[in-house]
Amino acid sequence: MELLGTRLRHLLDLLDGDVAAVYADLGLAGFRPRYTPVVRLLAAGPRAIRDIAEATGVTHSAASQTVAQLVEEELVVLAPDPADARRRVARLTPKAEALLPVLEAEWAATATAVAALEAELPYPLGRLVDETLAALSRRPMRDRVTDALPPLPRGAQP
Repeated sequence: MELLGTRLRHLLDLLDGDVAAVYADLGLAGFRPRYTPVVRLLAAGPRAIRDIAEATGVTHSAASQTVAQLVEEELVVLAPDPADARRRVARLTPKAEALLPVLEAEWAATATAVAALEAELPYPLGRLVDETLAALSRRPMRDRVTDALPPLPRGAQP
């Protein structure tokens, strides 16, 4: 599977690009697909960034970056956590709350489109991704590559 990473990035670019185009068609130009899971999560109530990361399956850094972008877009505000002032809690702004009906409709339409796409495939993509993530959790890619490397001269190793 040569260029697997490149092909996966291309697949993600196609998926995200087309969903972003749908947002633009709906009058939400600039709204990024990565925002939707966070906005939908925060629609249920304020959350700490760590909780956002865990609930959306991304790293703390990625969740923090997305929240920062949402703050710049005036869709989210951050405040100290009343239970622990060292943590910040994100909550939706009225501007974001006004978008929720459109985002929920888009989310449902995207889920329908994903199901139709997966029906065209010999193996559901979501299942394959889940199984791949589980396999990498059991044995990281770094270990797999390292084990496949031939013995290298001493100076060639970092």
